[in-house]
Amino acid sequence: MAKKPQTPHELLPHLFRQEYSKMTAVLCRYFGLKNMEIAEDIASDTFLKASEHWALYGIPEHPAAWLYTVAKNKTKDYFKHRSTFDDKVKVEIEKQTQDFHQELSFTEDIISDSQLAMIFNVCNPCLSKEAQICLALQVLCGFSVEEIANAFLSNKETIKKRLQRARTHLRKENFQIKSLDETSLQSREQVVLKTLYLLFNEGYHSQSSDRVIRKDLCLEAIRLTLTLTKHAATNSPKANALLALMCFQSSRFTARIDSLGETILYDNQDRNLWNQELIDRGNYYLVNACSENTISKYHLEAGIAYWHTTLKDENKWPNILQLYNQLLQLEYSPVVALNRTFAFAQVYGKTAATQEAEKLDLDTNPYYHALLGYLYETHNMPLALHHYQKAIDRTHSKAEKKTLQNKMENLKKESSEPH
Repeated sequence: MAKKPQTPHELLPHLFRQEYSKMTAVLCRYFGLKNMEIAEDIASDTFLKASEHWALYGIPEHPAAWLYTVAKNKTKDYFKHRSTFDDKVKVEIEKQTQDFHQELSFTEDIISDSQLAMIFNVCNPCLSKEAQICLALQVLCGFSVEEIANAFLSNKETIKKRLQRARTHLRKENFQIKSLDETSLQSREQVVLKTLYLLFNEGYHSQSSDRVIRKDLCLEAIRLTLTLTKHAATNSPKANALLALMCFQSSRFTARIDSLGETILYDNQDRNLWNQELIDRGNYYLVNACSENTISKYHLEAGIAYWHTTLKDENKWPNILQLYNQLLQLEYSPVVALNRTFAFAQVYGKTAATQEAEKLDLDTNPYYHALLGYLYETHNMPLALHHYQKAIDRTHSKAEKKTLQNKMENLKKESSEPH
């Protein structure tokens, strides 16, 4: 069991990740999205006060409740001491909240509804996918500009401009955060799920960091998707399928990376390190996803991920290949085509799969050359080494470069040994 944080310095970052986005969502619901900066300022001031007060007087018995009480008090102070509020903001709030209680409250239901509304607000079709992810990381996950810049290997100024443009769009649209009607939910479900899917993938297949897996991004994506499944209005088969996919993929986190931070390929992973609890949760959400006659890319990918968590089953790879065939028909992508070719190799052999891979002609893609390197290992070692080198030249991940270099060294050693 993990040791419980004992000092404010240890506890506050954890609470910030957990509570900041909830607090901001409720405050935005109260103040209106046009005044998002006011909500964020109050939330930030609350955590600043906690860092100062707790350092002197210790951590309170119920830290999260303490934070929400301070946030309520700071909101009341804002009413009292800001004349501009009475002149401008309060009028706007009253227009937007005719059916909303003026007393600010942080009940579990209000927090849940507010977070859900914020998710659907941030995942706005008018924004680019990069802007949606950046905004999701900042507003929904509490990431700083610097953390977002690090995640995308970008500079802070670029991220700031991207966020400013995104926020301007949101204010202009004036999306109502206090209530979500069925039409709004249905019209945005696709882009919401896609944003959460991309957020998870940015963590799971990180090309923007020296780490192959950014667990913090993956966990935030899971947390937000779980929010959808907990709300009756958004507990859809697609949301459950996406959550199942995330659970299955996350179950192999520990087994995918060794102690040096290098990738461990699927065939070489220690199955004892797979998280059975997450696999069981994935099974639960996958069953829920099949409650209606709905098939989406998330259902198919979750099915593929499910089969990857099974150990010995003669139907495993044929089933995976069939699901990849369906996925390609539903929505083509180079990544899916590459993964489908790997599955093809497991069913029909590497030589036959080599011909399939060559047809893809994805010369700029590092995974394409890594796959060809893998396929040529058994019957053309020089070509295998050639493609592994091309993969090294094309990847931006230092961890993946190191993994591929080690693979080449081992192959050279094996080929030079007498047989």
